[in-house]
Amino acid sequence: MQQAEEKRYALDEVRPLIDWLYFDHAWQMGQAKDLAGDGKATYDQLRSDAEKMLDDWHGRYFTHSLFLLMEAGSDVDDIVLCEEDRQVRLPMLRQQQAALPGVPSLCLADYLPPVSGKQKGIIGLFAVTVDREMEEPVPGDPYQTMLRQTLADRLAEATAEKLHKEKMEGGIRPAVGYPSMPDMSMNFVLDELLGFRRIGIRLTENGMMRPHGSVSGLILTHPQARYFHLGKIDEVQLADYAARRNLPLETVRKYLRAVLKQ
Repeated sequence: MQQAEEKRYALDEVRPLIDWLYFDHAWQMGQAKDLAGDGKATYDQLRSDAEKMLDDWHGRYFTHSLFLLMEAGSDVDDIVLCEEDRQVRLPMLRQQQAALPGVPSLCLADYLPPVSGKQKGIIGLFAVTVDREMEEPVPGDPYQTMLRQTLADRLAEATAEKLHKEKMEGGIRPAVGYPSMPDMSMNFVLDELLGFRRIGIRLTENGMMRPHGSVSGLILTHPQARYFHLGKIDEVQLADYAARRNLPLETVRKYLRAVLKQ
């Protein structure tokens, strides 16, 4: 099994890629351009405090990444990772209902050629995280504690963006736990392939990552690849997915509770 490439980033390498819109959303600030009066003053102070914290962190803390490029193909709704001596399957889920009339329901496996054919695709596997000290709470100061956490989250996402730009051209970067790949337990599979502990990531029993400011997922470069919301899945797809994951139905039900039709 080939080993994932590990890299450490200084904060000034990823800071320009911070998406401040999601930072604003985490603070329930709306869009800064629409604020006025006291709301604008509050936002300006928040942003000033955030920039000051980033200045203070520079040189003290870092972000970290793991990346693995592999040949891959698809087998119906499975992504199949190909090595000389074995294949690893990443079962995916398919939209139950297309977002628009006449548009096929989507699955991430659609963005790779059939594994049974002569043509092979490529896929990137990644995980990124922040130094855990960045998330340590400030005793008696919930504002500073939340500021640290929201900045750690944004730096992790910025690191994923930086890694994507460095390693692969274009495409999409669906992350574990996000709308097109909501099963957090997929982290257990990626951990086996990447070795999360090499950069300090630990997994909970449900596949959540610690530090919280961590992101893992896939990079797919098919020219038609796009992000999509899976929506709610039914019992038929749940049972099919559990079988492909080779896990008990009730275990998978627990992992996918949030996307199950009631």
